[in-house]
Amino acid sequence: MKLHRRRYWRIVWFFARTILSLLLWEVFLPHLPGGRLVRLGAPGRRRRLAARFRALATEMGGVLIKLGQFLSARADVLPPEITEELSGLQDEVPPDPFPPIRRMIEEELGAPLSELFEEFQERTAIGASLGQVYQAHLPGGEPVMVKVQRPEIEMLVATDLAALRWAVGWLKRYQPLASRAHLDALLDEFSRTLYEELDYIAEGHNAERFAENFAGNPKVRIPLPRWSHTTKRVLALERVGGIKITGYQALTEAGIDRGTVAQCLFGTYLQQVFIDGFFHADPHPGNLFVRPLGDPPPKGDLSREFQLVFVDFGMVGHLTPQVMDQLRESVIGLAARDVPRIIESWDRLGFFLPGTDLRRIEAAAEKVFAHFYGLSMGELARLDHREFAALALEFRDLIFQMPLQLPQDFIFMGRMLGILSGLATGLDPDFNIFEGVEPFARELLAAEKEEWAERLLNELQTMGALLWRLPRLTEETMLTLSRGGLEVRITQSQELERLVGRLERGMDRLLRSIVLASLVLTGAFLLIGGQEKLGWALLALAGLIGISLFLSH
Repeated sequence: MKLHRRRYWRIVWFFARTILSLLLWEVFLPHLPGGRLVRLGAPGRRRRLAARFRALATEMGGVLIKLGQFLSARADVLPPEITEELSGLQDEVPPDPFPPIRRMIEEELGAPLSELFEEFQERTAIGASLGQVYQAHLPGGEPVMVKVQRPEIEMLVATDLAALRWAVGWLKRYQPLASRAHLDALLDEFSRTLYEELDYIAEGHNAERFAENFAGNPKVRIPLPRWSHTTKRVLALERVGGIKITGYQALTEAGIDRGTVAQCLFGTYLQQVFIDGFFHADPHPGNLFVRPLGDPPPKGDLSREFQLVFVDFGMVGHLTPQVMDQLRESVIGLAARDVPRIIESWDRLGFFLPGTDLRRIEAAAEKVFAHFYGLSMGELARLDHREFAALALEFRDLIFQMPLQLPQDFIFMGRMLGILSGLATGLDPDFNIFEGVEPFARELLAAEKEEWAERLLNELQTMGALLWRLPRLTEETMLTLSRGGLEVRITQSQELERLVGRLERGMDRLLRSIVLASLVLTGAFLLIGGQEKLGWALLALAGLIGISLFLSH
């Protein structure tokens, strides 16, 4: 218990220092003389802050590693220097000693280890933040991977989440951050997914669902659970060998074309997102392997067949039919270069803040399409930075406003797309996402044309039902009107309420800023004139007003 208290206070102390640093460098110092230099140094300070968090997460493991990976996908909330620093945070920590692991396995499965397994390698194959993976053989000789939760991991998760909830309670008072994301909702979502990852029975069912979805695809292999040796804390999966997907040299030496692997990987995610509505949300290199098939070809021949092997199904994403419809609209618009269709689908998905000028968004998207559509990842990387600078200058108002947000339902997808993009580019620097999407989009478009008659029939049925009810509705309305029972209520729109509230808050901040400036100047003059007590008192009062401005900004 003492260890958990120490862990709690260490995390709290880290975030307390972080919040104080934000208060000093992001709020107060930029408004003092020399503030321009302070603002210029902001990216470097943020990167160093992210590096300190990364070091702490690597040392402490547990929830902090998961949090770093989670935040690395929130480019809509955090600046790029932070997300880039956190993007390389790997879910790998030193393994725990084996005796407590043995006790957990035997308690969970109800028998000595020697009876449960024909062979069990005590040296861990993978040491992750929440669990460890071992190689073993079941009675009868079948090779399996056994995933075991770290001892006391549930207590560690509860401790870390309690510390994070304290930090969020303060961070959400910082309006520039709170306005970009619902921090309480983000923490709730993060907590929920963490506890889902601790349920190995649910993970086993996820694996079975993926296997069912890809049953007709010989390019994909999903290891299935062995339920006789699986509980909530222990998971046995069939062992399927393979080359780590980032083992580029090993893939080439095995006669496997890396470009084909990238296309296959991209295709599997098109199916998961647009067809199944159920996707593997954690495609980092430790969870994806390439399994060579058949005999090795002659040296230099890269035509060998293979299978993609997915493992670790603790983190999965679910999409509703409504979301999938809009995503299909978006990908069809991408293939047809129909920018208004793309922007409309993104708006319906909630990617734009309320009140966003969609015409400016469309204009920016048209420019981006004109400059970059059809380019491969390698070609994009080789573009002259002045092209990006010119676009940034032309649409600086949009960049300043940052009207984009990542809806909560897309947190996992955002993280998944970021990792997937890195994997595809690593496998094939010339991988072209447009070439990968277009055939799939054409299939969706063809299916859409085939469904038009059914959609028209549904619309006609809806209109017919309305027309059938119209005479009775009219009669009821006229009767209510004649009795004086019809009321008309006028309510102001949410947008008007928001504008009025913003104006009121702006006037309040302006008045407090004027008072703050007056107190600072008066206090400074009194200090210069030798009236130190009164001068420091006025500066202290100015500090209190400044803190209130920060919390309401």
